[in-house]
Amino acid sequence: EDSQLSAIPVIVLTTSTAEDDVLNSYKHHANAYITKPVNMDQLFDIITAFEQFWLAIVTLPPAPDS
Repeated sequence: EDSQLSAIPVIVLTTSTAEDDVLNSYKHHANAYITKPVNMDQLFDIITAFEQFWLAIVTLPPAPDS
């Protein structure tokens, strides 16, 4: 509900694969739901992909005026 925070992307990174958890996350406005892999190399690949997507590719709205 805080307009200062409303443009921050929310990515759920979890071990849960439960359908209810996925649905509940999106119901509460998550932008992405990712199930963590067990392999550390795969986890680092996911983190790198997040960074590339959210910091280099996506155009986010400007921050609201204070």
